[in-house]
Amino acid sequence: MPIDAAKALAAEPRTGEITWDRRDVQLYHLGIGAGVPATDPDELRYTLESRLHVLPSFATVAGSGSPGVISGLSMPGVEVDLARVLHGGQRLELHRSIPVTGRATATGRIAAVYDKGKAAVLVMRTEVADADGPLWTNDAQIFVRGEGGWGGDRGPSARLDPPAGEPDKVVERAVREDQALLYRLSGDYNPLHADPEFAKLAGFDRPILHGLCTYGITLKAVVDTLLDGDVGRVRRYATRFAGVVFPGETLRIRMWRGEGAVRVAVSAVERDDAPALADTIVEHS
Repeated sequence: MPIDAAKALAAEPRTGEITWDRRDVQLYHLGIGAGVPATDPDELRYTLESRLHVLPSFATVAGSGSPGVISGLSMPGVEVDLARVLHGGQRLELHRSIPVTGRATATGRIAAVYDKGKAAVLVMRTEVADADGPLWTNDAQIFVRGEGGWGGDRGPSARLDPPAGEPDKVVERAVREDQALLYRLSGDYNPLHADPEFAKLAGFDRPILHGLCTYGITLKAVVDTLLDGDVGRVRRYATRFAGVVFPGETLRIRMWRGEGAVRVAVSAVERDDAPALADTIVEHS
């Protein structure tokens, strides 16, 4: 069996040092569409070094994204075809604000392996801390098609009850034709997002946008629209990747205010609001 759940769960964590600086932060922000309009004071907080703050979803790529989703596929007990892999979901918990420059230790391990019948789901957990203590915890749900069916634990359901009523805010964000090419410079070089031939092997007629790019675009929209542009208010951010986004499309981002949380749904406008992110929640102070 390509996935040996017991072996994967028992494997020693992988620990490594990661570093980042303002250039990495600026590149990530540009990769999720920041800087439009280029001279907007609100956008300059994402692009200009003298005003820079860090959107929390930068945690998914800090240190070039390693340990991360791809590294999880090389853990003991895991041997899968990359063309069968999709990013199923992401959960981020912030322990404190991310500094513009940093040096930290990242510890990655397989925290869970679930049998969904026709697929397996690996939960790759990365915990990051610097000299002052914990910074963030990332859980990436890695969906591997065709690797389920061994009778293992199905795991918890990621589905939430739909938000009630009409959304409090709806915004649209255009995805550039070259968005995936720019975003991948932050460390996720999966050819699914750049190589048309590889995309066809994976069942798509053209390269798709990184799910974590949509994830970042969405968090920025929530922070800018409902959290007064204050990145420090974000505490947790979780989503399920419900469908693909193609570069050049437009994202429709619906937001529902709640007590200490914003519920979000994201769809692709040009494909009759085809779902992109579902069961999405941003918890905040």
